[in-house]
Amino acid sequence: MFKRILVPTDGSDITQKAVETAIGVARALNAPLHTISVKEPFPYSAISEMQPTPPQEFYDAQERIATARVQAVKQACEVQGVACDAATVEALHPWEAIIDYAKRQECDLIVMASHGRRGVSALLLGSETQKVLTHTTIPVLIVR
Repeated sequence: MFKRILVPTDGSDITQKAVETAIGVARALNAPLHTISVKEPFPYSAISEMQPTPPQEFYDAQERIATARVQAVKQACEVQGVACDAATVEALHPWEAIIDYAKRQECDLIVMASHGRRGVSALLLGSETQKVLTHTTIPVLIVR
């Protein structure tokens, strides 16, 4: 069945449902879980002197936030007795980083949350989950 499971996290409540599901599946299959949090790149502008936050401060804050997110998943895994590897990566497009990480780690299942948008709202807003689903060949389990 599935040997390596990836669950991306952005720290949101809806993502927590996906994390809980991923841990349950990993535990049932005795599979290790991988978790990833994607950091935003520094928003450079044409007028660099006008930046409200210095680049290093921005990077440090992004790393603290992303690390806290994956550590929360690792702690939840420890409680359930599930092995967990965690990583943070910087990427302009989170969906690309998620797919690349899944391929590099040879994950054979990605568990992600869906906000459940429908109709025009879903078309206009899109989502990282939709983009992963559209662009990967790895099975994706979507949790609402």
